[in-house]
Amino acid sequence: MLSSLPPREREIVDILYERGASTVTEIGDAMPDELSGSAIRAMLKRLEAKGFVAREQSERGFLYAPSVPEKAASKSALGQVVRVFFNGSATSAAAALLGMQDEMSGDELDELEKLIAQAREGRAK
Repeated sequence: MLSSLPPREREIVDILYERGASTVTEIGDAMPDELSGSAIRAMLKRLEAKGFVAREQSERGFLYAPSVPEKAASKSALGQVVRVFFNGSATSAAAALLGMQDEMSGDELDELEKLIAQAREGRAK
């Protein structure tokens, strides 16, 4: 899904997820390097045509926002990482994450345990 986008377009979508609905000027201000407004508008037009961005008129001009919910985009991106790097195995991906336990807080590990318990309950139904 989002991983199929060229880097600049992906950067714009990431800015929109982070900042919410934004004008071309606001997007340009958030970009790490300077791009012309016309270049940003051209990328936004392509993103709108691909279904990644929606445009709405406001008193500030056109506002652009992601049209794919962030959770759905994250799930799709993670699914691709699991397929590519872990041969489709969610268990291998989880094991890799748990291998990073030194970087995780106790609260994060508790949250993982809670999510595993909820997944088990969902399977039992």
